[in-house]
Amino acid sequence: MGRTIAQKIIAAHLVSGDMTPGSEIGLRIDQTLTQDATGTMAYLALENIGIPRVRTEKSLAYIDHNTLQCGFENADDHRYIQSVARKYGVYFSRPGNGICHQVHLERFGKPGKTLIGSDSHTPTGGGIGMLAMGAGGMDVAVAMGGGAYYITMPKMYKVNLTGKLRPWVTAKDISLEILRVLSVKGGVGAIIEWGGEGIRTLSVPERATITNMGAELGATTSIFPADEVTRAFLKAQGREADYTPLYSDPDAEYDKIIDIDLSSLTPLAACPHSPDRVAEASDLGGIPVSQVCIGSCTNSSLRDMLRVAAILKGKTIADGVSLSISPGSRQVLSMLSACGALGDMIAAGARVLECACGPCIGMGFSPASGGVSVRTFNRNFEGRSGTRDAQVYLASPETAAASALTGFITDPRTLGVYPDIHMPDAFFINDSGVIPPAGEEEARALDVVRGPNIKPFPKGEPLPDTLTLPVSLKVGDNITTDHIMPAGAKVLPFRSNIPKMSEFCFGVCDETFPRRAKELNRSCVIGGSNYGQGSSREHAALVPLYLGVRLVIAKSFARIHAANLINAGILPMTFADPADYDALEQGDALRVEQIHASLKSGRLTAVNERTGKTIGLTYPLTDRQIAILKAGGLLNYTREAGI
Repeated sequence: MGRTIAQKIIAAHLVSGDMTPGSEIGLRIDQTLTQDATGTMAYLALENIGIPRVRTEKSLAYIDHNTLQCGFENADDHRYIQSVARKYGVYFSRPGNGICHQVHLERFGKPGKTLIGSDSHTPTGGGIGMLAMGAGGMDVAVAMGGGAYYITMPKMYKVNLTGKLRPWVTAKDISLEILRVLSVKGGVGAIIEWGGEGIRTLSVPERATITNMGAELGATTSIFPADEVTRAFLKAQGREADYTPLYSDPDAEYDKIIDIDLSSLTPLAACPHSPDRVAEASDLGGIPVSQVCIGSCTNSSLRDMLRVAAILKGKTIADGVSLSISPGSRQVLSMLSACGALGDMIAAGARVLECACGPCIGMGFSPASGGVSVRTFNRNFEGRSGTRDAQVYLASPETAAASALTGFITDPRTLGVYPDIHMPDAFFINDSGVIPPAGEEEARALDVVRGPNIKPFPKGEPLPDTLTLPVSLKVGDNITTDHIMPAGAKVLPFRSNIPKMSEFCFGVCDETFPRRAKELNRSCVIGGSNYGQGSSREHAALVPLYLGVRLVIAKSFARIHAANLINAGILPMTFADPADYDALEQGDALRVEQIHASLKSGRLTAVNERTGKTIGLTYPLTDRQIAILKAGGLLNYTREAGI
């Protein structure tokens, strides 16, 4: 039997396990990336592991999230990351150099390589033929130290694209269409390979938009072949030597095949508050818009920006609209400036933000109270924008630009002739924004610089054999990591200060949770289906750990968050009978006994001490994960077992 693209890369990097779907495998990791919202914790973990130098082919630390410097905290974090990167052998991308996924695609991604990053949108690298996966910071730290990255061997899905996109329909609309088909949990446990004749019409930036949005499906990752389109992109970046052709075998088998006719698609938008609440843009016409944001790691390439500039040229945005433009990298910004496109956007009334994540992570440019914001981003979770009652719609740059001009959500096809743009044969190359690490001899004498906001890494405790835990919180379905550990300009500066961050934990759901959890000392949390979807931020596990959460019971978990809970030493369990979710209330107390003996079978029993009801719990833990939990988390386990 032939192999898929992902199976070929996995086979070439397999260090433990076998490639049977559902079994645990360990992979050798070629490249890692971090960003500053998660990077401080990743590097604190790396220091705790105790290795003198990273052992990957290339590791990079990007500064792209916490770039508003309203106090010393963000600047201190950046200084810490730069100093630890220089000492440990990590390349450092300066603030303003660009969004990690965009810069990595342009300058460092290589077909056929493995990449994990402490950001859930690391699968963007699949647009260039990488096996690129989001992971928790502790997993990234272990990989930097030369350890394997462990996942459950995924199923393989194939999306066959036929036909060609019509004018005004974009790669973002393809992403929204697959979300409409599969939902935000339809890709859980799977790698999605994109193929068919239709992919030949899609550039690498367009492919990267699609693989980026694959994170919203809950997929392990998404991937495109490395073909002549890939070669052309790398050649334009001066990196043709990094090209390796990569295709699936003709007789490769897939667990699911989905067919999409590109010529049948229309402009789409995701309605509040989930990326899979997809509607036709034409059906949303008439909804007033007060804000439009164009950028993010999903849609900030030169191709996207040139389209927007062409649409805005010679026009003025509507009176009631505030429009932001965030180019994805310094390369993109420089080329927009050189060709005059930047001036066209400014003349139309756009506000140009720096090359960073910015509004996508709630770092500035929050909407007005109750405002409608059309964004080219990948997530529209409630409160993520920084304004809890904002109504955020996700759309393509073309739909966003059209809406900025009219003041209403607008089907861009109403603008007339689709503007033609010219993509350059070669991109502007200037890597001065990436600082290489010190040599090994020099590095030994270097000190790591820590500011007062950088607190010690929270330590997990060995898992006891019996737990009696009050239920400190019960929440519903599709709870995101933004619910558990909010982002935004008020919270992000404390990313390296877990005690301070704990004050905001579950603030979107229940502002009283932090105080209650502290008073209880130890507790458990009850969740619905797809618990922990969204960002890879392990703060959503580390902060509950700090607040005494030792057990989370849910109907189902998102992949990265479940791994982060285990890495933190928190036991994740699902209901053997989902109906038992209704039998628990906040304030109940659960007693779980004989935990150690039961973990091997993956089946535990909890007794609700209020009602006396017995509740079956289950979760398929591997021997390695059981050992991690018993040790009190991944760092304890790694120090004991070694890399």
